[in-house]
Formats: sequence, C-alpha cells, structure tokens
Amino acid sequence: MRILVLGAAGGVGSLVVKQAVAHGHQVTAFVRHDPGNVALDGVAVARGNVLDQKTVSNALAGQDAVVYAIGVKSIGPTTLFSQSTRLLLRAMQQQGVKRLVCITGVGAGETKGHGGFLYDHLIFPLFTKNRYADKERQEQLIQQSDLDWTIVRPGPFSEAKPRSDFQVLTEVGNVVLRKVSRTEVASFVIEELETGRYVRKTLFIGHSK
Repeated sequence: MRILVLGAAGGVGSLVVKQAVAHGHQVTAFVRHDPGNVALDGVAVARGNVLDQKTVSNALAGQDAVVYAIGVKSIGPTTLFSQSTRLLLRAMQQQGVKRLVCITGVGAGETKGHGGFLYDHLIFPLFTKNRYADKERQEQLIQQSDLDWTIVRPGPFSEAKPRSDFQVLTEVGNVVLRKVSRTEVASFVIEELETGRYVRKTLFIGHSK
C-alpha cells in the first residue's frame, strides 16, 4: 500500500511511518521542515505546508491512503486542523484517493469528559480545549465527505504500563479511557489501513486504567 503520512515528524506520525515501513508499505512522509527521525530507508519525504493546496495535491499523486497525524503545541485558538482538512479532502478527490485515517483525540465530540479526572479537569481546560474545538470542525468535514474515512480518537497519551485491556469503542457511553501509548495508536492505525474494519466509523481507543 502507498501511504501518505501528514505530520510524519510528530510523536505518533513518526511511529506510523516506521510501522508502515516494517509492514512493507511504501510511505511518503509529509513534513514542514527537517524530516528528522522519519528519514528511513524506503521513505520518500515531501516537504511543504499542509495549507498549500498544490503541495498537498502533488504529494497525494499515486497514493492509496492518507494518515492525518498533525498536531500543534500552542494552546491558543487554532484553525489549522479544519483548514488543512478542507484542503486535503479537496485534493484527495482531485487525485482519486479514497482512504483516510485521521487521528484526533479525547476531547472531540462525545469523548469530552471521558479522559479521566486529571485530563478532564486540568489538561483539557488549560491546554487542549482550543485545539479540540477545531478538531471537532475537522471531524465534521471528514464525516460529511464521501471518502472511506476512519477517525481515531486516542485516550490521553501515556507510556505507563496499562492495567486493563485495550478497547476500541464505536460508542462512548459511560466509558472512561485514561491512557494509551503512541505506539499502540500507530499500530492500530496500520492495522485499520490493512483491514478496513472500521471504515466510516469514529472510534475511541485506549485503556481504562
């Protein structure tokens, strides 16, 4: 499979690149600056701005699937996710690429308030609420498209050893998912690309404890 990874130099994106290569896929890593740890054998690097329609469209040529793993570090208001996704969806239609896996996170949609006490009462209101306001707009754009999309909402990132089973939820209900590792998220994304088990589904993934 030929996979374009947006946000390929990030914490999850770089792991998606490495795991995709390990599974024998052809990967193009889309990065804005130095490719850093995604400069692997067999990985093509596309440099550019995700808000540049032409650059994104060129990178999409010949691809079979896209993984959206872009993140931001700022805590202020942003429209990066929705703006870049609007351009991406248009470019995917132009290039005839149908498969998209987009990583958002806990705090989007019905997952809000389901990340555990520390995340819900400290991290979300102080650090991530603005980015999730835009990620909700991003998700709506994807869900309204005619692509073969999957939206993956990981629980709060933690490298601590989990004490419960890994869960994949299509309905949140009353479940709280307090942790998931970046490696687990990357593995799940590659598995979903290979199986297509959750096409046109929005998923909440992680561990309850």
